[in-house]
Amino acid sequence: MCKDCKKPYYMTTAIAYTSGKPHIGNTYEIVLADSIARYKRAQGYEVFFQTGTDEHGQKIELKAKDAGVSPKEYVDKIAGQVKSVWDLMNTSYDKFIRTTDEDHEKQVQKIFKKLYDQGDIYKGYYEGLYCTPCESFFTESQLVDGKCPDCGREVQPAKEEAYFFKMSKYADRLIKHINDHPEFIQPVSRKNEMMNNFLLPGLQDLCVSRTSFTWGIPVDFDPKHVTYVWLDALTNYITGIGYDCGSEGTEQFKKFWPADLHLIGKDIIRFHTIYWPIFLMALDLPLPKQIFGHPWLLQGDGKMSKSKGNVLYADTLADFFGVDAVRYFVLHEMPFDNDGVISWELLVERLNSDLANILGNLVNRTISMSNKYFGGLVKDTKVTAPADEDLKAVVLAAVKKADDKMEQLRVADAISEIFNIFRRSNKYIDETMPWSLAKDEAQKDRLATVLYNLVEAITIGASLLEPFMPETSRKILKQLNTEKRELNQMDTFGLYLSGGKVTEKPEILFARMDIKEVLDKVEAQAGPQEAEEESGKESEAQNENTEEAIADIEPKEQIAYDDFAKLQFQVGEIIACEAVKKSKKLLCSQVKIGSQVKQIVSGIKAHYTPEEMVGKKVMVLVNLAPREMAGKMSEGMLLCAEDSKGNLALMTPEKSMPSGAEIC
Repeated sequence: MCKDCKKPYYMTTAIAYTSGKPHIGNTYEIVLADSIARYKRAQGYEVFFQTGTDEHGQKIELKAKDAGVSPKEYVDKIAGQVKSVWDLMNTSYDKFIRTTDEDHEKQVQKIFKKLYDQGDIYKGYYEGLYCTPCESFFTESQLVDGKCPDCGREVQPAKEEAYFFKMSKYADRLIKHINDHPEFIQPVSRKNEMMNNFLLPGLQDLCVSRTSFTWGIPVDFDPKHVTYVWLDALTNYITGIGYDCGSEGTEQFKKFWPADLHLIGKDIIRFHTIYWPIFLMALDLPLPKQIFGHPWLLQGDGKMSKSKGNVLYADTLADFFGVDAVRYFVLHEMPFDNDGVISWELLVERLNSDLANILGNLVNRTISMSNKYFGGLVKDTKVTAPADEDLKAVVLAAVKKADDKMEQLRVADAISEIFNIFRRSNKYIDETMPWSLAKDEAQKDRLATVLYNLVEAITIGASLLEPFMPETSRKILKQLNTEKRELNQMDTFGLYLSGGKVTEKPEILFARMDIKEVLDKVEAQAGPQEAEEESGKESEAQNENTEEAIADIEPKEQIAYDDFAKLQFQVGEIIACEAVKKSKKLLCSQVKIGSQVKQIVSGIKAHYTPEEMVGKKVMVLVNLAPREMAGKMSEGMLLCAEDSKGNLALMTPEKSMPSGAEIC
């Protein structure tokens, strides 16, 4: 960690192409970059985080024409949408650059002229197969099944006068740099792809101007040409921090260049690891320290595409789940070098299991017990037990592991380490059983230490969580009445001020959601055609499952009302749960029923994990005589429904009801 320095750290995202509103797959990149930027700031770096929009090209010109507006009007609207989504997702960028910015356009013209004057750019003719959406030329051998190798769309023959950049002039120098700097392209799979598929077979000269459209930066010494997209777009990384071609540049440029990290999608890795470094070599500028090509976030049947109709948008998801829940999902579900998958079902599952149960319920229980037993006062009475040392060891190890993972840009793994703190804290509650300690006045000091340790563990976990879920981190720390812990203070357990006081009423951080309700709402908001298609699929599913729609069981003999009236049913809240070690079928739950806590053993291990159980409101038969099961005393019964195949579902109240409410 950079404990006592303000070393500059410059990082960028790819700039979003202004052909349309960014979907959640596009948005993933800015959230990923933001988490890294926030973490670097926490380490003590002076971070400059740049993002923005790529606004020129034939595709934009055609879209503007179809919309009946000028290209500038068109990109102004889309750039505004991009910026609003980035802001919605609470991203902390320092600069939002647009390639239509006057200072950028001026520098691109100067760069083009410099490269032409020194002989790196020459005029010629290009004849090949052109993909308009990708704005790229290809040879016949580069096509895949006769279509664009990047997007799979149709290509058209094209011939026009153009300027070209002599890529081969710098190829050997770039190969040497990549071999000498193994960290330059990450992950390694991207490096191997670039070397084996492009550099080693030999580079062709690159087209850097066009004459078949006008929406671009004019080549000032040959105005019928406009600068082609990659020479325009890629140079934003230097123009945005004050590069001035032909001079030393601004103090800001000298301070932050070379970039520490270019964060981009794997689909544009070639342009950033081959074209961009070669442009920089020609400009006699240092190369960026690292280029990371992240994987894609896929939805079901593949890469998101408006033409496929499988696009999810960040603002829609945030409306359903909240910004931090969406941030958590896209960061946690993306592997380091493999594609991730997003769906409504997965989002609901993660929200319920990780955010509501593991994190939210932990915070709620800890604050509630602190208030119930000590009026909110948190005090370390130093009455320890072996479980305390293991909790502390896990928490401090997680801090170190998360930091190591972030140094490797393994963000999903870092988040998993942080959630290990929350998982271990929940287990600590099960081990120490504060509700049992509270029944014995002689154990009061021990109970105080247990709750202090929980508050301290949550403080460290919530502080670590800030780069990834900033608003959630803030809410937790506010409820604990403490400040965010600095990274260089997290090598010590026990810094929470003994005698501090938590909030009187804990805020629910994440409410559990029902997937059917979510899908019904999604369908109601869908367009007519989409709704019709989904309806067809639902009808097919209903036809397939007709036999499961009803269930007949063997009737039992009738009972009198007085017999039924002897049974006492109440709503219970499961506050802790663990597997019974001596049994393959049993779970042991601590169930809060009003002011009491009952231990109930249930044969539902095949249907629910202990983590899934915590936080559920359930129907409890309260006055069942206690009995011992696999060495555990059970003081009631959880009611379930069972189908003909033996599948179980806990009976839960339809609406929110308080723990202890009578079921009648």
